[in-house]
Amino acid sequence: MADEQYQVRPIGWVESPLLERAEAPKQGDEGGPDVWLVFDPSVARGLRDLAVGQDVLLLTWLDRADREVLAVHPRGDLSRPDTGVFATRSPDRPNPIGLHRVTILAVEGLRIRVSTLEALNGTPVLDVKPVLGRRCPAGHRSARWR
Repeated sequence: MADEQYQVRPIGWVESPLLERAEAPKQGDEGGPDVWLVFDPSVARGLRDLAVGQDVLLLTWLDRADREVLAVHPRGDLSRPDTGVFATRSPDRPNPIGLHRVTILAVEGLRIRVSTLEALNGTPVLDVKPVLGRRCPAGHRSARWR
């Protein structure tokens, strides 16, 4: 298993005023700015049914993370016990995949504006998935498995 390789390619990137990790909140709902996601033209067809008001899960590659970290003090608080990264939301981890729940605020071609994202400017976007279940905005057609 250790010898297996998987290729992941970015489909876009984040345009954010956040340039340094020290500026970014720990979670988007703790003061993350509204940002633009800019997508590669090769994925344009995949974006066509995204709509303003829709909640989506955004997967990013936390490219400035330390991939050697296996334990952290949650939220950088040294008074909290050293905890395995898989029990935390730390960006530092072997495979630094970011998971963010955001709301679509605007759709302009290959650019999608989303709410409260803590990712840094230039962070690669890996995927976008609809949020399923009861929390979808009223009147929005539910996402379908295609």
